[in-house]
Amino acid sequence: MTDAPTADVPSTDALPPGVEPLAALIENDVAQWTDEAEVVVVGLGIAGVCAAIEASEAGADVLALERSGAPGGTSALSGGIMYLGGGTPVQEACGFADDPETMATFLLAACGPGADEAKVRRYCEDSVAHFHWLVAHGVPFKAEFCDEPNREPITDAALLYSGGEDTWPFRELAHPAPRGHCPQFPDTAGGFLMTCLLGALEQTATRVVNDVRVERLVVGEGGRVVGVAARQAGRDTFVRARRGVVLTGGGFIFNEAMVRYHCPDALRPNAAWRVGTDNDDGRVIRVAQGAGANVTRMDEFECALPIRPPNRLAKALLVNRKGQRYINEDTYTGRIGHESLVNQDGDVFLIVDEHLFTRNYVGMNITWAAETVDELARDIGVPPEALVQTVEDYNRHAERGEDPAFHKNPEWVVPLRPPFGAVDLRVDADAIYAPFTLGGIETDADSRVLATSAGAVPGLFAAGRSTAGIAAHGYVSGISLGDSSYFGRRAGAHAAGEPPI
Repeated sequence: MTDAPTADVPSTDALPPGVEPLAALIENDVAQWTDEAEVVVVGLGIAGVCAAIEASEAGADVLALERSGAPGGTSALSGGIMYLGGGTPVQEACGFADDPETMATFLLAACGPGADEAKVRRYCEDSVAHFHWLVAHGVPFKAEFCDEPNREPITDAALLYSGGEDTWPFRELAHPAPRGHCPQFPDTAGGFLMTCLLGALEQTATRVVNDVRVERLVVGEGGRVVGVAARQAGRDTFVRARRGVVLTGGGFIFNEAMVRYHCPDALRPNAAWRVGTDNDDGRVIRVAQGAGANVTRMDEFECALPIRPPNRLAKALLVNRKGQRYINEDTYTGRIGHESLVNQDGDVFLIVDEHLFTRNYVGMNITWAAETVDELARDIGVPPEALVQTVEDYNRHAERGEDPAFHKNPEWVVPLRPPFGAVDLRVDADAIYAPFTLGGIETDADSRVLATSAGAVPGLFAAGRSTAGIAAHGYVSGISLGDSSYFGRRAGAHAAGEPPI
C-alpha cells in the first residue's frame, strides 16, 4: 500500500518519522473495493459507538472498523464520569440548580483559554437532551450525590463535582453545580458504560469488524473522502463509504514521536500513568491530515496529579522549589497537575502535618518528617526562610479561616501544627502524573473535519480524542466521555445525511 499513488498533501520534509501525515490514496487507483457501506466509522470507543448508533438510527447502512480485537477502547478503561449539566434530572433530584448558560460560563473558563465557544455552547444547550439519549440507550444513573470530588464514586452514586466548580476562581464566575455524572456502577465505571452502549449498538443493523487497522483515506473528485484503505489479517482491504467516513480512533499519547514533537512536557513524568491504550498512537490524526485535514492545539495536554481523595488533604499546602505556594489546594487535581508540571517545572511538594495526613487512594506517603518547618525545608532542599514565611503567613490567616493568597474554601483552611511532613511530588521522583493529549483534528460544531485550506473536507467527520474537542488549555473530568459521545452522535447523524455517491 505504501507504493500506491497518493493525493497531494503539504510538504512534510521537516517532520520526523511517526509524525508526518499519511497521504490519502486516489480513488481511481483503487483496483477493487473489498466492502462498502453508506457510513464507515473508524474506531469503537464511546465516540465511535455513539456515531454508529446515531447513523444507523438515521437509516444509514453502517460499517464500524475496530483496530483491537473488541470494541471499547480507552473509554472502557476510564472511570466512566460524563460531564453533563444544564439541569439534568439527576441534578434536580439531588437539589442542585443548573442551566445551560451557567454551565457554559464555567466550561469556557475551566477549559480555556482557547476553548471553542461554538462547541461549548452547543454542548451545554443540548446536555439535558444528551442525558436523556444516554438513558434511552441503556445507561442508568442513580440520583445520589457523592461529596468526594475529582474521581468516580466508590458507590453507585451518580453525581459529583468533577472540575473544581465550587473552588476559586470558578465559584466566583458561575454558580457552582456538580456536573460529573457516573453510571450506576460502583467505582470505575467505564467498562460498564461501554457495555451499556455496545448493547444499544447491537440493537442496530451496524456491522462491526474487529482487528482492522485503517492505513489511509481514499479521496475522489474534489477531494471528497470516499473510503478507507486498511489492513486486516495481513492483507490490504479497501472499504467504500457512499456517504461519509467518521474518524474516532483516539489520541496520540502512546506515539512518543508525536508527543515529543508537539507536547514534550507530557513525556517528563518519571512515574506517568499515560491515559489511553497502545492504539492511542495518533494514526487516525495523521490519516486525516493526509486528506487535507487541519489539526489544532497539538501542544495541549491534560495531566492530573492525584493528591486527592480523600478531601482532607486539601488542608495541606502545595509549595514549589522556592518554598512558596502556587495554587489553591482544593481545586481540581487536573488543574493542579498541569500547573505543577508545566509552570512549576515539576518541582513541587505537599506540606502536611501529623493531624491531617492520610494516605490517599494511590498510596501517596510522607517522604520527609521534621519537628520544625525550618528543619523540613532543609531536608527537602527549599529555602528555609521562604518556607517558614509561607507557613507562618498561611497559619496567621488560617486562624481566622481565611486564605487571602489563594482563596481556598474555608472548610479546608486550618493551621498546620508540628510535627510536619512533606510528600515528594517532583516529576523526577515517583510522584504519579497522568497525562493524555487534547489536541487533534479540527472540527466544527457539527463534527465536520475542517481543511487546512478553507471549509470542510467533504465526506469526512471526526469526534473524540482524535479531535480538538471542548477542552483546550484546561480540562474537567468527564468532558472527554461527554463531548466524545455527544459529538460522536453529531458526526454519525451528519455523515448519514450526506448525499450518496
